[in-house]
Amino acid sequence: MTSSEESNIQKKVDESWKSQVEKEKSAPSKGTPPPREAGTPSPQRPQESASSQGFGAFLSSLSMQAMIALGEIPHPMTNAPEEDLEQARYVIDVLGMFQDKTRGNLTPQEEQLLKGLLYELRMKYVAKTQQIARAAQQGKPPQ
Repeated sequence: MTSSEESNIQKKVDESWKSQVEKEKSAPSKGTPPPREAGTPSPQRPQESASSQGFGAFLSSLSMQAMIALGEIPHPMTNAPEEDLEQARYVIDVLGMFQDKTRGNLTPQEEQLLKGLLYELRMKYVAKTQQIARAAQQGKPPQ
């Protein structure tokens, strides 16, 4: 192609997308609340949001793992109680880490759930280890 032919070719640039973007920017989105005026307090956070229910379920599932490892609940695969105190302690420590790392960021319900789960699991762990220590002192296998 010669330079005279190139100058005769006109490029067509579609710039209609720019106007579409501007319309979308100026129109309020469906999932976003309208902007608040200055000085207007923000709406209160719902008591039980979907994410807090999910967090509670997550904590409960970890608690169940610890209970299974403590032999308090039958193992779902064998349907028999199986003790694994190392695993139980690990899961309890993970829950304790969650308590430390989320301090100040949980709803009162989430905080109470985590505190209650940790208390219950720690007490069961201590009771189980004391039971094993007593049995070892008496020369009996743990029950």
